[in-house]
Amino acid sequence: MRRNAVVTRRMEKSPEIVLVSGVHCTGKERKMQFTFFWKGFVYCAPMDTTALENIRSEFPHIREGLIYLNHAATSPLSARVLRAMQRHLDRRSIGPIDSYEDDMKTVNALRSTVQRLINAPSPDRIAFSMNTSDALNIMASGLSWKSGDRILLNDMEFPANVYPYLNLRRFGVEVDTIACNDGQLTPERIEQAMTPRTRVVAVSAVQFLSGFRADLEAIGSLCRSKGALLIVDGIQAVGAARIDVQKMNIDGLACGAQKWLMSPHGTGFVFVTERLQHMIQQQYLGWLSLDVPWNFRDYGQPLAPSARRYEGGTLNFPGLMGMNGALEFMEEIGWETIEKRVAALVDSLIASLERIDGCTIESPRDRRHRAGIVTIRCAPADKAKHVFARLMASHVVISLREGLLRISPHFYNSENEVDTFVGKLRDEMKRG
Repeated sequence: MRRNAVVTRRMEKSPEIVLVSGVHCTGKERKMQFTFFWKGFVYCAPMDTTALENIRSEFPHIREGLIYLNHAATSPLSARVLRAMQRHLDRRSIGPIDSYEDDMKTVNALRSTVQRLINAPSPDRIAFSMNTSDALNIMASGLSWKSGDRILLNDMEFPANVYPYLNLRRFGVEVDTIACNDGQLTPERIEQAMTPRTRVVAVSAVQFLSGFRADLEAIGSLCRSKGALLIVDGIQAVGAARIDVQKMNIDGLACGAQKWLMSPHGTGFVFVTERLQHMIQQQYLGWLSLDVPWNFRDYGQPLAPSARRYEGGTLNFPGLMGMNGALEFMEEIGWETIEKRVAALVDSLIASLERIDGCTIESPRDRRHRAGIVTIRCAPADKAKHVFARLMASHVVISLREGLLRISPHFYNSENEVDTFVGKLRDEMKRG
């Protein structure tokens, strides 16, 4: 049972069902969310209509008639984010101009929010980065490599989680790639592909195209038992599917915030364990990497003991103010509530897509192996690009990736929006 939840009553006709209510605060509004616990399974009732409309009022694009189901590409900025950024820009423009100290207070509050989100042991394990690629390179390029060391990848990865490792071949590092012809990356396949020289297993928590969700807890236990590091690209999971870095034995996590965390471009974070930090020899340093940066002339001081050492210079304050606004908003709604809402929308979407002739679902059916992405193949093969173009022209936004249609709803999307998309898709598939 989640924090602050209270048992309201046992269902009179079914005493094994317990109705639990929990209050979530959004701004000045207090909204009730109901969850049913039945024989060990959790069932969320549909989000209250008023609560959902209040949430949706924070997204200006909805008033423009845009149905946006493309959060695996990039998310819209809410009015909450815009207000947070505007407050910062006003302070920089109107006064006090030099807002660095106040900005850092907000950044450190955001650091704590990220720590809670991924269950890091301390905010000190979090550093902010410009994007996933920068975060991955901190780890990949910082480790000391020897000729013959091996890195294990798979052939479903987005390039951001490939090139930082391929770049290490100049040191004699071997990169092994698991072929996932059926779209599955199991712990068993990873174990079979590992060698005594495998130092890093690099994997996305959720794959960008199929939406396959890895069993990170099992993979993390495997890597720990084999003495390999587990480094995870979390951009398609964090904000839609919970990541617990301690439970999953994740050594390093890289995550841009512009997708499921609904933040401005140029924002993201890296998590590193103390163990991994001790192994990283930084490839670039800045004055803010140091233990006491304001001791300007103390050139011999050590690096910061925390992951802040990877924040070498002035941060993207406008972006991080927006990121703070986004994560505050989402945390108030509740990360568990958001994950269940996304899962419910995806369940509904898959059930509807299965009834459309000519569409084949390429994403996992098993809830344990999916998050917020549903990808479909259209027949004939060239149909997808025409369907995509006509959907875009009708103000329905999804992605076209490698000839497939990718749909990725988020918590604020309504059932009506999903139904409207499905209806338009069905009509397009009937066209010659």
